[in-house]
Parts: sequence; structure tokens; C-alpha cells
Amino acid sequence: MGESELLALKKTSGIAPWRLRLATWVESSRVQYFIVGVILVNAVVLGLETDQTLMAKWSTALIAVDKLCLVVFLIELAIKLTAYRLQFWKSGWNIFDFLVIMVALVPGAGPWAVLRSLRVLRVLRLLTVIPSLRKVVAAFLHAIPGLVGVMAVMSIFFYTAGVLATRLFGGQFPDWFGTLGRSLYSLFQIMTLESWSMGIVRPVMEVYPMAWAFFVPFIIIATFTILNLFIGIIVSTMQELALAPEKGRVDPEVTELLTRIEADLRALREKVETGRGS
Repeated sequence: MGESELLALKKTSGIAPWRLRLATWVESSRVQYFIVGVILVNAVVLGLETDQTLMAKWSTALIAVDKLCLVVFLIELAIKLTAYRLQFWKSGWNIFDFLVIMVALVPGAGPWAVLRSLRVLRVLRLLTVIPSLRKVVAAFLHAIPGLVGVMAVMSIFFYTAGVLATRLFGGQFPDWFGTLGRSLYSLFQIMTLESWSMGIVRPVMEVYPMAWAFFVPFIIIATFTILNLFIGIIVSTMQELALAPEKGRVDPEVTELLTRIEADLRALREKVETGRGS
């Protein structure tokens, strides 16, 4: 959880003081920095576990560190569930953390053992802990509606180009353009500019000298136009979110100060009314 959830918990009526203190502690900078450190250590360990040579020598130590990191994550999760209770499930980031951590508890044998490989997703918890990374993900999710239109245009363009490429070059180059599926895959490779010239286009031009008239406009439209639209929409969305004021966000320190002032004014008012009555 973040500052907004902690602030919402403070506004909840009838909240036990110990729960508020527990939530404040687990959301403190020291605890969050510690969690980030554990995530980084866990990421390194998960990477080292893929090396068979290292596992042959240090498997016991690496597995122990991995389990220790998991214990830390479980303790953090238990503290948050205790402090926030039902409010914990109102945050999508918390649900993500819960699922990622629970995957690591899947048994190492049996039909569900393959899910153990997903424990590497614990590294993605950096997205939920570091606010700047959360903003990037939020900007990307906010940009998805705009990207849908670009993807629709790209799909139509790719389908048209795939049909043309199959009809034009499929007879002589069946491995690249023999079917619509192969044509779409080859065009995707060309769009990424991976071995497009010497690998595909120049061999095709040896048989069809005018093939450049198809491939060059395709690259200009697909690579330099449509892909730049993707980047432009995401960057524009990030700029809008950065410049626009965050709705409903209030500095917790300011809120706490206003709460104390309100309490002092209420006490002063009661004293004044008591003096008048006497």
C-alpha cells in the first residue's frame, strides 16, 4: 500500500490505534528500503540458481537465502493483512503482491510444480514498492485505450501487406511467404529491422528486382510511423499524468497537522462555552 491507502486508514472511524501504528510502521521509508533490498537479493539468488555449476557447489546456501527472502515477504504480507484487513484487497497492487508471494508456496512436486518457476515474478514486486516505477506502469495502463486504435490500424495494415506478400513472393520463396502466417512472421521480422536487408529483401530482389517498391514503403509505414505512434502515445500519457495534479492526494503530514489544529480548536471552544456557562 501507499500513502493514499494509509491516509484512508487514518480516516476510518473506530480504527484501533495499534493497527494504525502497525500500518504506519510497515509503510515507513526504512521498512520499504529493507523490502527493496530483500527483493534485489532474491532476484540475484534466483538468477544464480539457473547456473548448474553454482548450484552444485552452493545449492544449500542459495536455497536457504531464497527461503529466508520468502519468509520476509510472508511476514510483510501478514503485517499488512493484520493492519489493513479488508481494505488490503481494495488495492490492485496488494492483490498482485499476494499472488506473486503465494506462487512460491506451491509444492515442488506434482502437477503444480511447474508453477514454481513463476516465483521469479517476485522480482516484479519492485514495481509495487518503488513509487516511480508504479507511475510508469500506471501511465502504460492509462495509455492502453489509445494504443487499441493504433493496434487496429497496424493489424489491418499487416494483414493487407501479408496477403500482398504471399501473392507476390510466395511462389519463389515459400519458406518466407508461402502462406499468410509465414508472410506475417517475415513481415514482423522486417518491421523489427532484424536481418531484413541481407536476410530477406536482397535475396527476394535477385528474383524480383522491383521488390524494393513493396518493402521500403512497408518499413517506412510499419517501423517509422506506426511504432513511433506507440511510443508517442505512451510518452504523451506519462507527461499528462506527471503534469496533472493527482486527485485526492493530500500530504499525510499536512493532514495530521490539520487534525491536531481541529482538535485544539474543539478543545478551546469547549473551554469558552464552559466559561460562559459558569
